[in-house]
Amino acid sequence: MNSLVEKPKFTTRNITSIAVMAALSIVLVYLVRIPMFLPFLEYDPADIPIFITAFAFGPGVGFILTVIVSVLQGLTVSASSGVIGILMHIVATGSFVLVAGNIYKRNKTRKNAVVALAVGVAVWTVMMVVWNIIITPIFMGVPREQVLTLIVPAILPFNLIKAGINAAITFALYKSVGKLFRIPETPPKKQCTAEE
Repeated sequence: MNSLVEKPKFTTRNITSIAVMAALSIVLVYLVRIPMFLPFLEYDPADIPIFITAFAFGPGVGFILTVIVSVLQGLTVSASSGVIGILMHIVATGSFVLVAGNIYKRNKTRKNAVVALAVGVAVWTVMMVVWNIIITPIFMGVPREQVLTLIVPAILPFNLIKAGINAAITFALYKSVGKLFRIPETPPKKQCTAEE
């Protein structure tokens, strides 16, 4: 089997490309921040480079990049959110890349990319609903009952929209951007014959 399908080669070019994607993620969260529903809920496209990297190099590399970017963002452009913001970012983006990256690496086709991204959006949303119920009362100092009243009108749709937009843009870009990493399509399986 083609080794490129199963295991990416960490050439100097690829390592440089990953570093560029990390930097791009920081730049995107600095340039694009759109408040939605509530003051502490903001859309940003910073996860798109991370999603593409997870597709290119697998969920492990995607998760490591998630942690690095989350910490860098938390210390710079998103410093006001503190440790809680870093943790929430790791949980949201990390759950997405681990799930979507694992699904995609098994069959690197555009059809499977749709499945991987859709499942990733669902997992992201569920994780964020749960973590907001647990963490937001501590971070915001509000009763948990008040947070529960915000799930349907704000927290749930926000996370669906944010993850959905970033997943859709990832799908549109991942093959063209992925040429930097030489992301291959999974070759068609050969038909088995009696002689085989």
